Amino acid sequence: MPLLPPSTPGLAPIEITLRRSARARRFSLRVSRLDGRVTLSLPLRAREADALDFARGQEAWLRRALEAVPAEAVLAHGAAIPVEGQMRRLMPGQGRAVQLTDEALLVPGDPAQLGRRVAAFLKTRARDRLAAASDHYAARLGRPYASLALRDTRSRWGSCTHDGRLMYSWRLIMAPPAVLDYVCAHEVAHLAQMNHSPAFWAEVARLMPGYAAPRRWLKTEGQALHAYRFDGS
Repeated sequence: MPLLPPSTPGLAPIEITLRRSARARRFSLRVSRLDGRVTLSLPLRAREADALDFARGQEAWLRRALEAVPAEAVLAHGAAIPVEGQMRRLMPGQGRAVQLTDEALLVPGDPAQLGRRVAAFLKTRARDRLAAASDHYAARLGRPYASLALRDTRSRWGSCTHDGRLMYSWRLIMAPPAVLDYVCAHEVAHLAQMNHSPAFWAEVARLMPGYAAPRRWLKTEGQALHAYRFDGS
């Protein structure tokens, strides 16, 4: 993995992953908003030295993009995590079940298993909320869906297949409730319109008037939900 030396002393070099592509016609850079990985795509026959020269010319942009990547959040007692849009402090709990209060998430058991236990709790809560919202919007639309599955997807928050199978990111349970509802309304609307045409957005507006605000939140704030790391999630 090549390193791009800093042009200014004191700055760290930038690690770059080179990806040769038969479809690439020019050099292009991408910075993942999830983990900060820098990928430099180049044509099959391009010289690596030329590609790195191109990257050097983009150093200022690269450093700005890397600064915008959310820092990874470490889960431990005392740390905070959003649940349904509200920050909750992770605290030791009693008994066997994780308990949610207005201000805290009480997690009993071995602290080494805290991440796994929190993830399991969030997934269960996400399935309940996503199923309830999907049922609600499917009833309003008048079209049933075939199944519902949860994933930890990075590139999309939800999807709907042609045969009516819905998929959602379970991390939506960390977002404000209106955001989760918007994603459900969006995917359920695809049961009627398998596209993003004006007719599709009319269905979304009918199912959830005022969807613009939660949609905007998802675009501007949603990536921060991926900063939380759960062992085994």
